[in-house]
Amino acid sequence: MRITVNNFSAIATVFSLAACSTAQPEPTPAPAPAPVVQTSTPAPAQVPVSDDWTEWPIAPGTWVYRQDDRGSIALFGPANADATLTVRCDRDQRQIFLSRAGQATSGAQTTLRASSGLQSYPTRSTGSSSPYYSALALAPADYMLDRIAFSRGRFAVQTTGMQPLAIPVWAEFARVVEDCR
Repeated sequence: MRITVNNFSAIATVFSLAACSTAQPEPTPAPAPAPVVQTSTPAPAQVPVSDDWTEWPIAPGTWVYRQDDRGSIALFGPANADATLTVRCDRDQRQIFLSRAGQATSGAQTTLRASSGLQSYPTRSTGSSSPYYSALALAPADYMLDRIAFSRGRFAVQTTGMQPLAIPVWAEFARVVEDCR
């Protein structure tokens, strides 16, 4: 192939024009997302409850049954968190202790409600360090324990100065009661 002046001029013009063009600008990187800041979850506000305790929302959580040197215990509450409610059979004392999360005031009462009745008991705080629990002691033969075990789906725990709880009735509760009898 023979290169002529005309061909050379055309090629030189193409290269000249190519040299005049600007390079494509590199795209600017997208700004980094703002870091996620972990904040503590505020305590849930107290929810007003209806007069009919069977309409209260069930507290979140599940029951877990365990045995230890003192006897047996059933714990209710969310997974990987402190229990909302515990039922313990203390074999040496021959008593059942029902404890709920929260610190009771002096002279507090806890009312236990089941579908076949209710009963109130004196309640006291169990310790001076967190997590705080309030407890009441029951004889293993207390009829309220059977009322709770055979309640229709739920029972309620109302303690002076605390949010009422509606707890599902599962076999773990009755198992602890039977362990103490």
